[in-house]
Formats: sequence, C-alpha cells, structure tokens
Amino acid sequence: MSTAPEHRTLLERRTVFAAVGMAGVSAAVTACGGSKSSEDSGTPGDAGRVEESGSDSGKGEGAGGQVLAAASEIPEGGGVVFAEQKVVVTQPQPGEFKAFSSTCTHQGCAVKDVSDGTITCPCHNSTFDAATGSPTGGPATQPLPERRITVDGDSIRLA
Repeated sequence: MSTAPEHRTLLERRTVFAAVGMAGVSAAVTACGGSKSSEDSGTPGDAGRVEESGSDSGKGEGAGGQVLAAASEIPEGGGVVFAEQKVVVTQPQPGEFKAFSSTCTHQGCAVKDVSDGTITCPCHNSTFDAATGSPTGGPATQPLPERRITVDGDSIRLA
C-alpha cells in the first residue's frame, strides 16, 4: 500500500518539474525571440546614428520616443548611463551624440562610467570607445551594440 502514495508523489513532482522547465524554456524563447522594434528595423550600420528632428512638439514620450536627457547634460568627451533604459549616451565630439547598450558584452554587467572618451565596465574593467562602442581593453572582445537616438532641439530621445 505504501508504494501507491510514493508513485503519486513522484508523478506530482514530475509534473511540477516539467511545468517549471517549460516556463523556463518559454521565458528563454521570449527573451531571445525576434522583435519589430526600431532597434532591429534598420540596416546594421545605422543603428547608432542620431536623427535630427524638429517635427515632434510633444513632451515626454512622443513620436520620437522617450526623452533621456537634454543634450547639454551629456558632457563632451564623456557620457551618461541611463540604467533604467539600459543605454549609455556619449558625446565624443561637440554636438555629436552616440548611443549604445549599457550591457557589457563580456558577462552582461552594466557599464558605469564614461569619461575621457572611454566607457568602463566595473565588473572586469572592460573598456569601450565612446565614439564607436568598440572594445579598447579588458576581457570584452565584442563592441557594445548601438542604440538609435534622436536629437530634437536640446532633447535626446530613444528612437
């Protein structure tokens, strides 16, 4: 008689493990799945380009996307990391703005500092060029993926 309850318990455990496994697979597929976002819609070479726009008269999240900062808040030769949006915006030259993912390509840590033309990841000291996102030192070998932004007057927005 004692074998029947054990068998039933094993079936319940198997069911739970199967459900958890399927949930994990589902989350992985969702995270890695395709997207129709503006990041993925252009050609690879235009992903980090800045678009000049004067037609969006709205504030906050308008047709041009979420406002990240005023252009005057991005230091020349440096940049600002926007942790919530997972993006880093740089100004390598006066009036030239670039945007990259703030997730380090080495092991996925968030970059924290931008100064003197260099984006730095604190986890393993990988460094990236603030103008191109290319790795310049440390264990990272892949560039930071470019993100699309627009400059509308003094506002920098995610595209």
